[in-house]
Amino acid sequence: MFKPEILAPAGDLEKLKFACIYGADAVYLGGRQYGLRAAAGNFSLEEIKEGVSFAHSRGKKVYVTVNIFAHNKDLISLPDYLGELTELDVDGVIVSDPGIIRIVRQVAPLLPLHLSTQANMTNWSSALFWKELGFQRLVLARELSLQEISEISSKVDIELEAFVHGAMCMSYSGRCIISNFLTGRGANQGECAHPCRYKYYLVEEKRPGECMPVEEDERGSYIFNSRDLCMLPHLKDLVEAGIHSFKIEGRMKSIHYVATVVKAYREVLDSCIEGEENSEQVSKWLNELKKVSHRGYTTGFYYKPPTAEDHNYETSSYIREYEFIGIVKGYSKEQNAYEIEQRNRFAKGETIELFTPSGEIFTYTINHMKNEEGESIDAAPHPQQIVYLPLKQKVEPFTILRRKK
Repeated sequence: MFKPEILAPAGDLEKLKFACIYGADAVYLGGRQYGLRAAAGNFSLEEIKEGVSFAHSRGKKVYVTVNIFAHNKDLISLPDYLGELTELDVDGVIVSDPGIIRIVRQVAPLLPLHLSTQANMTNWSSALFWKELGFQRLVLARELSLQEISEISSKVDIELEAFVHGAMCMSYSGRCIISNFLTGRGANQGECAHPCRYKYYLVEEKRPGECMPVEEDERGSYIFNSRDLCMLPHLKDLVEAGIHSFKIEGRMKSIHYVATVVKAYREVLDSCIEGEENSEQVSKWLNELKKVSHRGYTTGFYYKPPTAEDHNYETSSYIREYEFIGIVKGYSKEQNAYEIEQRNRFAKGETIELFTPSGEIFTYTINHMKNEEGESIDAAPHPQQIVYLPLKQKVEPFTILRRKK
């Protein structure tokens, strides 16, 4: 078996670092322009520079999204931006608009081209077309089955990337026009309002104002509300289908999400490649994936067309059973304790979990903590407050603190 890449989302510089530390082989990110996640933190050119330096120093790669469907005004500053990305030594650009592709080839021919899932690549003939155009990698449409992917892989010698985890869009490979129609926010410009998560009722033409639930539920029906994709138990099938890069969705998700999902796929994939994967290990990491925000899980289109079982008709809310409460910054000899940056309020007497980049998860009951002045305190209520915990077990920087809600 060849070993696929684990590709993680980086919504901002901090998430990029956590993705790399927790085991990703590569990250994808968006700049302040040209990406399809306008609400994510996104990166300035200076932040891309720092992110590339951080990733490359650890043997990781960085891909940048330039995958909007561009209007004329979007093209004005594009050549300069592409030149900057070339100088920053990014490892590839993710593109879908033919006009943008043409300009990339003209002004930045050294930038490796990755075809975005927005381009709806669904067959081997299309794959050959994009290869002949100079593409290095194709991000497959989410609507493909494993059998279809295997056929593409057998006919075309090119890197294939596919989503393995995260939110699913009800529109064809994310090309949603409902957002633009209902809210004026264009999904293809990176401003999707996620109307697939709204409550919907049925209204008959001659009965205006009389709303009937599509399902027997007085709260409405979330008729487009897909469960999240999770292929963790099926990584061997994905490898055998010829997928080179396992892509995790979630540039707008939390650090806790990025770290947990990346580590779960890292652990299981490594065992799969080495022939040591077992049901107990998969079950353990599936349990960890339930601790991050999710909407229930599905295998999407990989094995069969989605059915009612793959949607949640009751609520569009995330399942959140655990809270992310802090990060270990390092060990303070002066305080004789670990320096913690608070992300959600926590207090003495609480039992928390520590999720580490390497090593096992362990629990700890907070019996004592100090503030930056070395004074004993009962709680850490302030956002990003620095506190000190005398943990009895050695932990490394970037360790995450969380608690069950």
